[in-house]
Amino acid sequence: MSEEKPCRESFPWWIVVLANLVSLAIYAFGAFIIYQVGWMWMTAYLLFILVLEIRLLKGSCVHCYYYGKTCAFGRGRLSSLLFSRGDPEGFSNRKATWRDLIPDILVSLIPVVTGLVILVRDFKWPVLAAMAGLLLLATVGNGAVRGSLACKYCKQRELGCPAERLFQKTEY
Repeated sequence: MSEEKPCRESFPWWIVVLANLVSLAIYAFGAFIIYQVGWMWMTAYLLFILVLEIRLLKGSCVHCYYYGKTCAFGRGRLSSLLFSRGDPEGFSNRKATWRDLIPDILVSLIPVVTGLVILVRDFKWPVLAAMAGLLLLATVGNGAVRGSLACKYCKQRELGCPAERLFQKTEY
């Protein structure tokens, strides 16, 4: 018999800070690795991340239950400051595919591939350490934040979340 997890109307700030620290550390490790090939490439990488974050705020967060509220990532409040409210029902019924995740996967994949090329050409311990940190945070860190602190208690998951259906392989 499974016991229902209580959903949060608002997430505590310590979860918001921790979740964002994990993301920012991933971005920082990636930027450090890419900086090894040039500041222009690092700038392009950081702009790519900025575009992804704006896309998330404008394309998903405005439709989420937590719009104007404190979600586990603080984006519900941020999106309400920047964009008008979207369609919550449409969001709940939306279907996500693995193809939709490609840009997010590239945030980690690009620095890892870049790091591998750097290590083959000229081994550098700081690059290896940054790659290890990035991989650890992108897998275990993200998994812990989402699995134990965020998604488990998310009201939008209960209402219908495209990402949850994708990862749990459930239909809507």
